[in-house]
Amino acid sequence: MTTKKMKAIGFFEYGKPDVLRFVEVPRPVPRPRDVIVRVKAVSVNPVDAKVRRGLRGGADKAAGGPVVIGWDAAGIVEEIGSEARRLRVGDEVYLAGDITRHGSYAEYVACDERIVGKKPKTLSFEEAAAIPLTAITAWEAFLENMDVREASGAGRAALIFGGAGGVGSIGIQIAKRVCGLRVIATASRPESASFCRTMGADGVIDHSKELAAQLPSMGASGFDYILSCAERNDFASLASVLNFLGKICCILPAPAADLSALFSMRASVHFENMFSRPMFGVEPERQGALLDRVADLLDRRVLQSTMTKVLDWSEFRVAHEAIESGHTVGKIVMQVAN
Repeated sequence: MTTKKMKAIGFFEYGKPDVLRFVEVPRPVPRPRDVIVRVKAVSVNPVDAKVRRGLRGGADKAAGGPVVIGWDAAGIVEEIGSEARRLRVGDEVYLAGDITRHGSYAEYVACDERIVGKKPKTLSFEEAAAIPLTAITAWEAFLENMDVREASGAGRAALIFGGAGGVGSIGIQIAKRVCGLRVIATASRPESASFCRTMGADGVIDHSKELAAQLPSMGASGFDYILSCAERNDFASLASVLNFLGKICCILPAPAADLSALFSMRASVHFENMFSRPMFGVEPERQGALLDRVADLLDRRVLQSTMTKVLDWSEFRVAHEAIESGHTVGKIVMQVAN
């Protein structure tokens, strides 16, 4: 039997964006709980570049053949596995994927149906592709890791460190519009500060300056929750604006971090990795349900897409150079031709 092939974007060796190229690889065959999705659009995340550079675990490069990256997509269900019951052929879906499997920079992607959501009806494939990975990250950060309840935040405040990025911009919306918190975001450039306000931030402070000194102008004295989307976490600086019994959630590792400044205030530090549930097989269905809930909020205009730029997928190197610059706002999305 002839193996079906598909077009994808992948790499054979770790490195800069120029290691990426179009490749021909076998079209995925569904596992029992899988759906095969014909990809219409993918979004670009920092994790894509980190896997490409060999700085983050992903599909095994040593297994032979190219590694296909990308873990955010929107498309149409083309095929279902023998035990898949949640979705049907023809469903329009969106997903964040599983970092241990080949990614979505491809004409087709295989994914466990339990971590796939129905695409928001009112959004285009491009607008929808911008959402899954960052929405799961921000939602799990606030409602799971920091244990904030929906509509329970009256009188409490959150700081989102790096508010203009993909996680930060949807995090502003979830913290404010779902949890009911007062939200202050950080940004260091006028365009990123403006984007934070567009996403709903009640105020913006500059993370390149002393944080505590800027709070009086915001009418704030401290924060109950901090979502840190920064590459490096300066916990002494975060502690200076954290309330007693406050909680910090980091979306990136903090190697050799000094947490001593948090001790006296009995603060807690949490780490969010949205790939953990599929990676460890711990209630993966909660992510599919979460994406369905987010889709409903998007359709009701409670939340909005964070897509800011659309490229053709032939511009993959341009997209990766931009994401590594650290100066993007919102999400870059690539249209997939198939």
